[in-house]
Formats: sequence, structure tokens, C-alpha cells
Amino acid sequence: MNTLLPTTVVGSYPQPGWLIDRAKLGSKVPRIREPEIWRVPAEFLAEAQDDATLVAIRDMERAGIDIVSDGEMRRESYSNRFATALEGVDIENPGKTVNRSGGFSVVPRIAGPIRRRGAVEVSDLLFLKKNTSRSCKITLPGPFTMTQQAQDDHYKDEEALAMAFAAAVNEEMKDLRNAGADVIQLDEPWLQARPDRAARYGVKAINRALEGVTGTTVVHLCFGYAAAVSSKPSGYSFLPQLADTAAVQISIEAAQPRLDLAVLRELKNKTVMLGVIDLGTEQVETPEAVAERIRAGLKVVSPERLVLAPDCGMKYLTREAAFGKLRALAEGAAIVRRELRG
Repeated sequence: MNTLLPTTVVGSYPQPGWLIDRAKLGSKVPRIREPEIWRVPAEFLAEAQDDATLVAIRDMERAGIDIVSDGEMRRESYSNRFATALEGVDIENPGKTVNRSGGFSVVPRIAGPIRRRGAVEVSDLLFLKKNTSRSCKITLPGPFTMTQQAQDDHYKDEEALAMAFAAAVNEEMKDLRNAGADVIQLDEPWLQARPDRAARYGVKAINRALEGVTGTTVVHLCFGYAAAVSSKPSGYSFLPQLADTAAVQISIEAAQPRLDLAVLRELKNKTVMLGVIDLGTEQVETPEAVAERIRAGLKVVSPERLVLAPDCGMKYLTREAAFGKLRALAEGAAIVRRELRG
């Protein structure tokens, strides 16, 4: 792995059209299980997901990415695979919540105490490790975000629910670390969407999830998938607070919203995973354009504290665009590495 300006992915990669019905997926982000999205019959689905995972791994390797994921090929969304596997979550009789755009989303209903029945993603990680020699990353939905994506009919207390989710996430993270995960990331996009609630218990829940977890841990913050959120602010309503988390790295979306990177100075004790690939367009950046975004990051973050990535997951792009953007990421990073080494 490149130890200077390493490149990685946020998590997801486009699922092949033979695996999912992209028209049925559309721009929505499923909260409950939506089996109708899959094109492959149930008895062949696991094998097909393995094959799609190999495609994603090889694309990341060919593009030159240093720290690879499994592309989240087995997931209908970044969060519902884990959230709906927990005891206490009723997915047969779902609820609803207000979503980020002000409408309503169908979500899991919390009907009892949240407990993890057993490992959810360890087999995904082991398959990834078996099929690449590169550093391996896996992602989990964060406890704050899962709380916002559920109807709570049991705890009747958001903070209590978040802490219960955090305990389940903590168990999963420890199992993933023991299974050899190099990087474990918590996806927490809802911190930005609901900053008042995040200020009350967001950091507390994240730190409970990270309690006793060693190695490289990341908290990812963004404004939402570009496919679902086209207009994005140029600043975060909740970011400096993440300096108080136990996470080693903070991952932020910066390219599409044209973020003022001065805010990164608030994270002076963290490594920053900087989004330098705009996912709001299928147009592939040139390596030089990516290099310019990296140079902007280096004005406020030292090279030893900078990791490079796309803004968010790439699930909603075409595979052609996603691969091209990852290759531009790797080549842009290589340009800046040469400059730094003189």
C-alpha cells in the first residue's frame, strides 16, 4: 500500500445489471428489505453476489486503489443489511419516519430490545480477504444513523435506542477486527441532516460503538447520495464535533459540494479521508483535476494525515463511470506523490 496519500473507496461500487434491477432501485436507499430488487433467484443469489464481489474487487485493483472494499454487492443499501439482521427489529410490520427531504420513508420498526444475533458481515470480509492481497476495508451503518432510520415503538427514547444500536455495532466491529479487517468504517450521514440531535448524543453513541476496537476506524459523514440529493450545502452543520470521537479517521464529502476545506483545521487530531471525486456527474475527472483537489486539501492537512477517496459510495453510478473515476483518483494521487517526493 502507498503509505503517502493512500487511496480508498467509501464503500459501495455499482452492482451489475444482471444482479440487481437498477430501474427498481432507482435513486431510493432501501431501509427495509426489498428482495424484488434482485434479478437472481434466491437459490442462486449468494453465488451471484460472490461473482459480483469479484468483479468489484478486480475493478478496484485494476484502477490502482490501495485499500479496497467488497463493493457492498450483497447489500440493498449501505445500512439495511446490518440493521434488519438485529433482534428487536420488526421488518414484517415496518414503520415510517420523516426522511432527509421532508417526505416519509418506510423503515424498520423497533419492537423489542436491540441485540445482535450473531456476526452479520464477517463472512463478507473473509471473502474479500481471500480474494485480494490489498488492504481490506468494510463498512457498517453507524448507531446514530440507524436510529434516525427506524420507528421506535420499544425504547421511546432516541438516545437509548442509539446506545442499543451502538452496543450491537461494537460487537460486530470487534468480530470484524478479529477476522482481519484493516479498516472499519461507520457510515453516519444523518449526523449532518439532524445536527441538533447529533449534538445531544451522536458522539456518545459513536464512541460506544468504537469502545475497545483497535486498529484503523473511520466515521464517514456526507450530505447523501448524489442520486438522491442533488443540491448540497457548501459546509457541514456537524463536523468539528467529530474531533471528540475515538475514530482514527474522519471521512468527508468535499468535491461535489465544493467544500471550504478550512473547516478541516477543526479536525487537527484526526486523519482526514478526503472526498476528491464528484459523484454528482457521470463525467470522469482528469487526473490533473483530482490532483488539484488533493493540493487544496494539503493546504490545511499534512500529507501524513490525508487519505483520498470518492465523496461517497459509488452504487448509483454506471460501472464505466465508477471505474474511470477510481482510475483518475489513483493517477491524481500519483501525480501529487511525485511532487511531494521531489
